[in-house]
Amino acid sequence: MRSLVFAGCLSCVLAAVTLSTMAQSREDEAAAARPHTTWSAYLGSADSAQFTALDQITPVNVSRLQVAWRFPAGRRTFLFNPLVADGLVYVLAGANDLVALDAATGTQAWSRPHPGAVGTRGLNYWRSTDGRDRRLLYIAGGFLTAVDARTGQPVPSFGQDGRIDLRVGLASTGRSIEGLNPLQTSNPGRVFEDLIIISLPAQSSGYDSNPGDLHAYDIRTGALRWVFKSFPADGEPGADTWPAGARATHGGVHNWSELTIDEARGIAFVPFGTGRFDFYGGDRPGQNLFANSLVALDARTGKRLWHYQMVHHDVWDYDLPAAPKLLTIRQNGTPRDVVAQPTKHGFLFVFDRVTGEPIWPIEERVVPQSDVPGERTWATQPFPTRPAPFARQSFAERDINPYLPEDERRAIRERLRSYRNEGLFTPPSFRGSIEMPGHSGGTNWGGVAVDPDAGELYVRSMAMPTLIRLLMPGGSEFGSSRTGPATIVSAEESARLTRLANDAMLKGPVRFTSPYDFMFTSTYLSPIGPPWSEIVAYDLNTGEIKWRVPHGAVAAPAELKVPSDSGAHWPRGGLLATGGGLLFAASGSDKTLRAYDRRNGRMVWTYPLPAASDGVPASYAIDGRQFIVIPVAAAHGWNPPRFPTLPPAPDSAYIAFAMPK
Repeated sequence: MRSLVFAGCLSCVLAAVTLSTMAQSREDEAAAARPHTTWSAYLGSADSAQFTALDQITPVNVSRLQVAWRFPAGRRTFLFNPLVADGLVYVLAGANDLVALDAATGTQAWSRPHPGAVGTRGLNYWRSTDGRDRRLLYIAGGFLTAVDARTGQPVPSFGQDGRIDLRVGLASTGRSIEGLNPLQTSNPGRVFEDLIIISLPAQSSGYDSNPGDLHAYDIRTGALRWVFKSFPADGEPGADTWPAGARATHGGVHNWSELTIDEARGIAFVPFGTGRFDFYGGDRPGQNLFANSLVALDARTGKRLWHYQMVHHDVWDYDLPAAPKLLTIRQNGTPRDVVAQPTKHGFLFVFDRVTGEPIWPIEERVVPQSDVPGERTWATQPFPTRPAPFARQSFAERDINPYLPEDERRAIRERLRSYRNEGLFTPPSFRGSIEMPGHSGGTNWGGVAVDPDAGELYVRSMAMPTLIRLLMPGGSEFGSSRTGPATIVSAEESARLTRLANDAMLKGPVRFTSPYDFMFTSTYLSPIGPPWSEIVAYDLNTGEIKWRVPHGAVAAPAELKVPSDSGAHWPRGGLLATGGGLLFAASGSDKTLRAYDRRNGRMVWTYPLPAASDGVPASYAIDGRQFIVIPVAAAHGWNPPRFPTLPPAPDSAYIAFAMPK
C-alpha cells in the first residue's frame, strides 16, 4: 500500500489544520444552535434533508455566483457528496484517495490512498463530546474503516488496526460466509451517538447473494452492538413470508441506497431493496418481508418499531432507492412529524414518524399477474391515494420519442404491440414486459430534497422505461437493445418456452435469467419522448403538487430539433434546497448546474460545467461566505446520448461556488 501522502511538510499542514480548526470551531458552535447550517454528514445531516438553512444566496443575487475554488480529481468518475467539518472539505479523488481540502481555498491538506474500492457516494464524521477525538468512517475494500479526521491516519483502537471485516458480523448470525467476497457498498451508513450503522450489500444481483442485514458498531472500539436481520430467520417476525430455511440459501433485502435517523427520537428509518433474484421469485413464494419495506428501528438497539412494505413479492427490481425524508407538516394548524419515502415506481408514501400510520389512505389494488411457470406474483399492490405520483407510469404508442428516425419509431411501435404492457406492475414474461418507470427510473439516490420545517419536498424524476424478458437458463440471450436489434417473441415461441420451463421444473428449481435492457435506441436516446426528467415540488401540508418543470436538456444536433426543455437524459445530479429560496441541481447530458426558485420552479441561474455532475451538492459557510460545492466528475454523464459518438472524457474536479469577496 502506498504511504499516506501529505501536501507540504507535516508540521506545516498540521499547523494550518489547527488554525483552520480553531477558526471553524466558532462557526461549528453557532451551527449547532441553528440546524442545517453544516454539512458534516452524507446528504448534509442525519435526517437526509439535502437542505441548508444558509440564506446568503437568493433568487435575487444568485446571478453573481462565481467559482471560488477548483480541485482537480483526476480521470476517474466520482459521485461523492463532499463532507465538511472543522474547516476541511473531504472528497474522493485520484485513484480512490480520500482527500482533505481547506474549505476556504480548496488547497489540499492531506490525502490517504486506498488500494481497492471505496464507498462512492460519501462518508461519515464523528466527534467526541470533548472534541479531542474526531474520526472519519467509511467502507473500503469491504472493511469498515476509521481514520483520524485531522490527519487521515488509521485509528488503531478501532477494530483491528482501524478496520472491521463486515463479513464477520454476517457470520455471527449463523449465515455461512465461505467463499464470500468482501462486502463493499456505496451506502455510507449513518452515525448516531457513539454508533455507526451500516447496511451490508447483497453482493450479487443474481440468485447467489447474501442477506443485506443492518449492523451497528461501536464507533470507539468497533465492537458489534446490534444486528437487524432484514431477511428474517425461521421463527422470527416476517419469516413466514418466505419459504422455510430461506435465509440460509437466499439473499438480497439490502439497504443499498441511503438511510435516515431521527436523532431526537433515536429512530433509524431504513428503506430496503428486493429479495434476489430481481426478476423472478418462483423460488421465494410469499410477500417477502422486509424486502421493499420502510422499516423504523430503535437506533440504539436495532429493535423493529414498525414497517410498511411498498412492493409485495418484488419481481421488478423496485428497491426503495432513496433516503426517507423527515418533515414537519401542518394539518388543520396542528404540526405533525412525518417521514416520506420516494420510490422507483413514482409514488411518494408518507407516514406518521412514530406510529407508521399513513397520512393519507393507501389502497391495495389488483395488478396484472404472471404467466411464467413457478411464479406466484402478489395479487395486489399498494397505491397511495395522495400525493399524486411524481413519475410517468405508462408507456404507450402515443409516447414514442418523436425525435428518432421513422424506422426506429416504427420498430418501437411493433415491439410495444408484441410485449406485455398492462401498466404499472406488469410482471416479467417470456414475451417481454414493459416496465414504466423502469427499475432505474422514477427517482434514485440523492434525488430528493426537503425543507423539513416548511413541509416541502422536491424530487428529481426520470422517465426511463425498461424491458424485462425472462430467458431459460443456459439458453442464448435474445438480442437486446444494448447489443443489437431487439427480437420480438411470437406467441408460438412464448408457448414453447413455457412448455420447456414446465418440463425443466419437473427436474427441480429453474433459475431464469433476464438481461438489463433499457431499450436504447441507435443514439442511446430513450424510446419514450420527453420530458426525460423533471423536478416536482410537493406541499406535504396539503399533499398537493406545487409545480412541475422539465429539468435540463440534451446537447443534441440542431437538425434533430430536440427542444431545449426536453429534460436531461438519465440525470444523477442530486438536489440541494437552501434557506435562501433556491433549489440547486446539475444535469449530465448538457453538463449544466442550475438554480431554481423554490416558490415556482422558475430557473434563475445556469452555469456550464466542464463535465457532468452525478453527485449531491454540499453547502457550508466559512469566513462569512456561503459555499456550494459539487463533484464535476462524471465525464459525459450516465448512459449519455451519442451523436454519433462521444468525445474524449473530460477531467474530473470538485468545484466550489460563492459570492465575490
